[in-house]
Amino acid sequence: MSYLLAFVCVMLFMVIGEWVSTLTKAFIPSVFVTAILFLVGFWTIIPKNIVTQASFSTPFITICISILLVHLGTLMNLKELLLQWKAVCIALLGVSGTLILTLIVGTWLFNWHTVIASIPPLTGGLVAALLMTNGLKAAGITTLVALPVSMYVLHSVIGYPLTAVMLKRESRRLIKRFRTNTETNQIHTETHVSKIDAKKSAQRIFNLPAEYQTSAFIIVRVGIVAILSNWVASLLNNTINANIICLIFGVIAHQLGFLEDNALNKAGVFNWLMYGLLAYIFSQLSLTTPAVMGNIIIQIIVLIFLGISGMFIASWLLAKPFGMSREMAFACSLTALFGFPADYILTTEICHSIANNKNEEAFLTENILPKMLVGGFATVSIASVIIASVFLKLI
Repeated sequence: MSYLLAFVCVMLFMVIGEWVSTLTKAFIPSVFVTAILFLVGFWTIIPKNIVTQASFSTPFITICISILLVHLGTLMNLKELLLQWKAVCIALLGVSGTLILTLIVGTWLFNWHTVIASIPPLTGGLVAALLMTNGLKAAGITTLVALPVSMYVLHSVIGYPLTAVMLKRESRRLIKRFRTNTETNQIHTETHVSKIDAKKSAQRIFNLPAEYQTSAFIIVRVGIVAILSNWVASLLNNTINANIICLIFGVIAHQLGFLEDNALNKAGVFNWLMYGLLAYIFSQLSLTTPAVMGNIIIQIIVLIFLGISGMFIASWLLAKPFGMSREMAFACSLTALFGFPADYILTTEICHSIANNKNEEAFLTENILPKMLVGGFATVSIASVIIASVFLKLI
């Protein structure tokens, strides 16, 4: 009974977030609303382990991350992925802007240890926050132990609505061009038709009849690609993050016809896995308390403001040289504040809300989602871990 109650509570928070997003046409993102609900819940009546009780445990999440990233590879093609080097550069240079501004101004306002403990989680995800937390414990700086996780919690909450505004402006710009440019419409229609043809051919994998192309068969193939990706990452001693390899191998498997277009959606499990991953991420909000937050809230808000200002300046200056709109460049930099899966959810929500039909939605998704995904991997999966490793030596 308690497990069912925990499960319903977790899913109810997801539902409320989605309904608010729908009601506001994605102006208030679902992940933002759900994060606030979990935060308030942990501070009041819901148990800290509610996500684990709801069946979303660590082994389940480990599986989720790998196979979801392989699945995202089936939404792109190899050429699209390789073309996103500009998004990677913009995202990394945005993080550089954060480092410069927070180190120069932040150390003038606060003590050295406060700034050093805050910057890695500000430029990345949970791994960077946990690395800094463990480093502070080892150094005996117990007064700042809660700072990295608190920074991780708050900067994503601020990042969600800000990124949504940028993506909405970029989507409106693109959709206006799409609706008025006959040639673009024609190109996109041809692309859409070729994807449908690719999907049909993928249904004949190994020349098996359609009745053998079951959901389990799709999941097994996605799982095989995920295993291969993690094995290659281990051979490389994780010099290339396993998450990045999962995405790349997903693209390759899709191009070779081993995986069909939109694999996990076709298998009927994508939403279930995504909800589980989101629930796990929101469960990290249980690591902070109102009392702890009250003691460090000023430092966090100021450093977040400095960090986002650094991203804004860098991306605004570099957008034109890299052939991007300023809104898109800033959105790519902002992926450092949350990464996957929030970057995927925010992008798809915005594209769905702006588009009037499936063709327009597909056009927006193809032009925005790859940039957001690779930007998030560059910042959260790579840059923030490197920054955390370096900053640990500076404590």
